Order: sequence, then C-alpha cells, then structure tokens
Amino acid sequence: MTSLPEDSAEKRLVDPIAEDPSFHRTGSKVAVAGHPIHAMLVAFPVALCACTFGADLLYWYTGDLFWARAGLWAAGMGFLMGVLAGVAGTVELLWAPGIRARAASWTHFVIAVMLLSLLGANWGLRLMGFEAAVLPFGVLLSAFALGFTGFTGWHGGKLVFEYQIGVSSKGS
Repeated sequence: MTSLPEDSAEKRLVDPIAEDPSFHRTGSKVAVAGHPIHAMLVAFPVALCACTFGADLLYWYTGDLFWARAGLWAAGMGFLMGVLAGVAGTVELLWAPGIRARAASWTHFVIAVMLLSLLGANWGLRLMGFEAAVLPFGVLLSAFALGFTGFTGWHGGKLVFEYQIGVSSKGS
C-alpha cells in the first residue's frame, strides 16, 4: 500500500461548512452600541432561577410564607426575562450565517428552549397557589431548572469563548 505525500490535496480533509465564506460572520446582529442584547439579558434568568431555588429551600427550612411568595416572583420574572433573552438569541441564531452554521449553536438553542419550558412550568405551578406549590414539585422543578441553567450556560459560554460567537456587532 502506498501512501500519499503529506501535502497532497487528496489526503487533506475539508470541512465544507467551515469553508463557507459566511462561516466567520459571527458578529452580533442584535446589539446596542456594540453590546449584544442576548448577552446582557441572559444574566437575569440565570440569577432568578438560582433565586427561585434558594427561596424554595428557605421556605422549606423556615416555613415563612415570604419565601414562597419570593419564589413565585423569582420564577415569574426568570421566565419572562428568559423569554426576552430567548427572542434576542433566536434572532442572533437566525440572522447571523456563521452562528446558524454551527451545530453547537443549535444545541444551545434546543437546551435553552427546554429550560424555558421548565421555568414556565415552575411559574405556572406557583400561580395556582404559591405556598402549596413549593413542596415537593416546586423545589424539584427549581433544582432541575438550575441544573439545566448550568448546562445551557456551559454551552453558551462555549460558543462565546471558544468560537467567539456574538462578541462583536461589526460582523456583516
């Protein structure tokens, strides 16, 4: 069996997606003064998801109705801010060809939509009676949502730090 020279065109593997001229067009399309809206909004649902879980644990520990009510508000605002961040992220995904071309972007999108479903279910459960909703299902939904938040955030961070996705509004 003969081997081909190292610089042979036949031996070189080419990724057709990476060879697309728009592959490197990953700048933010939804930005204010060069600051991506999705990146600015995503901190709120992340923090509010953690606050919901914390409020649930404190209600479980203390029995103080304040914490159940705080969990209702944190769950609701986490869901609503998550929807806003999701809309901005979806626009980024669909409008920027370099973002759309990467499988990791779609993975982040799918996991984030699943997280929004959990946040919405958690808030909806609490709207029916916030004090009764905390134990056992509210705290379980909060814990599960917090885990999904970490998973979604890890994938989002990978897009930003490894692929430089959405870090500039100067992309065309």
